[in-house]
Amino acid sequence: MTIELTKTLINLPSISPDDGGCQSVISSRLQKCGFVTTKLRYSDVDNLWMTHGKGDPVFCFLGHTDVVPPGPLQDWQSDPFVAEERDEYLYGRGAADMKGSVAAMVIALERYVSEQPQHPGTLALLLTSDEEGEAVNGTVRVMKHFAKENIKLSWCLVGEPSSRDNLGDVVKVGRRGSLGAKLVVKGIQGHVAYPDLARNPVHQLAPALTELCSIQWDQGNEFYPPTSFQVSNINAGTGAVNVIPGELEVLFNFRFSTESSDQQLMRETEAVLKKHNLDYDIEWRTSGQPFLTQSGELISAVTKSISTVTGRQTELSTSGGTSDGRFVAPTGAEVVELGPVNATIHKTNECVKVSDLETLTDIYHEILNNLFSYQT
Repeated sequence: MTIELTKTLINLPSISPDDGGCQSVISSRLQKCGFVTTKLRYSDVDNLWMTHGKGDPVFCFLGHTDVVPPGPLQDWQSDPFVAEERDEYLYGRGAADMKGSVAAMVIALERYVSEQPQHPGTLALLLTSDEEGEAVNGTVRVMKHFAKENIKLSWCLVGEPSSRDNLGDVVKVGRRGSLGAKLVVKGIQGHVAYPDLARNPVHQLAPALTELCSIQWDQGNEFYPPTSFQVSNINAGTGAVNVIPGELEVLFNFRFSTESSDQQLMRETEAVLKKHNLDYDIEWRTSGQPFLTQSGELISAVTKSISTVTGRQTELSTSGGTSDGRFVAPTGAEVVELGPVNATIHKTNECVKVSDLETLTDIYHEILNNLFSYQT
């Protein structure tokens, strides 16, 4: 069942922020087994909130229906938006990130409510079409809506592809924060033969950039590696070999642990820029704060379920990029990420092992059994 639903979702092109009709397919299915649908559309983003039961505790599967662009179609062995099985794998854009997880969530919910129609608390599914894009009108907006409506999640299981080599070998219990910046250093354009009549922003920035790259921002801790600073793009000049550029643009990013704050990193960075007497403008954007779920019923249920279904002992990790879990964690909910192997995500010929889809469904179903058995 999971494989067929995954194929249906892959066959619906949904390049962020377009949902492509995926949420309608899911809503129609879950309504048939008693889920109540709330559609939350903000700008060009579709968000779907579905619930079964009422009251506390509230368990939520969190996922996204949007995908990244496929890139050059000639690099794919098959159409990225036509699901195809080959050699025990299912290929297509979103197979691993994360239409396979979403399908597994839906089937696990259907199975659980058919077995336990009078379950305690609330089962929920939250999907957005704005995870791979700007992440402005997706989960973060829904969390603001929840705050106004006094809707509070107890547990949130995110279906991001967390596994490294085998399904369930790694789950994410936190993520580093992400702080990005666009720095513009201003100079004076001129002829390279007359540097005294110009001011080269590349030369001016070089010592400051060297200093920024050499700073150890923190030591990290038992859950996180040290904060990292990485330059992602540098651009200057007219393209002519004999013109000193008048302006330099640099993009850089911090992935930071709980040992540092975004405000602290901003202050320390700008102190270095001012120390080197640069004429600059800078735009900062914090796309996520670090979060960590250290213990609790959700981690226990997830690790126990993985062991029961696969026999595997899982590693708790905070590695990788950001996820929409960053918008949920500040509300006090326990947040854990569990999904397929991430080896092909955002790549051409993205794929997921067919057998892993059914196994993931079994794990999700077992998590519900374990969590709600605590409540009875």
